[in-house]
Amino acid sequence: MNLRKWFFLFWTALLIGAAGSLVTGLIMMLVNGERTNGIIDFLLYLLILFGSGVMISVYSQMGFFAYLILNYMGKGVFPKRGWQIVQLVLTVLALLDVMFLRLFVGGGRERLSDIVLGIIILAAAIVTAYVKVKKTHISAMVPTLFFMIAVTVVETIGVLRIDVNAATTFIVVPLLACNAYQMLILHKLVDGSAEQAVSGRTEQA
Repeated sequence: MNLRKWFFLFWTALLIGAAGSLVTGLIMMLVNGERTNGIIDFLLYLLILFGSGVMISVYSQMGFFAYLILNYMGKGVFPKRGWQIVQLVLTVLALLDVMFLRLFVGGGRERLSDIVLGIIILAAAIVTAYVKVKKTHISAMVPTLFFMIAVTVVETIGVLRIDVNAATTFIVVPLLACNAYQMLILHKLVDGSAEQAVSGRTEQA
């Protein structure tokens, strides 16, 4: 990946994060029946949503490049099949963690929102993995599921500690959009040899 392609990924991911934040924020405002005090307040609200989406996108990109480094190191430590098994195990643990951990830690409190969050992340991961496999190769399925589930869960730990459903929704939706976009466009930005080095796939980009 050269500098020009990296800039393309950076700015397009920023736009996706901003758009996702704007759409999510406006929908939440309509659903909650909230109103702003005039056009100035509304424009300021849009500006805040835009800025928040940009920051979420940057956070997503940090996680994405951290994953690429982790993937590279994992393939150097484990055999190919072993690294896939490790990713699957970590993916399942991360999903169970976000869905049920606070249920047990919270002393039996009902945590339906956590289960719904886990289902949403799982559904987004399955759709992204399906599209990725269709565009590349079946070997892309495990890395995509790992990134979309395990890495997304790690990225949402901070907002989960706040324990406010609206805040979680506002962060997770644009975060999933940015993560899915980066994973789906990766093979278009790197050549065949780099793709093999990054994700272990055998096909040409």
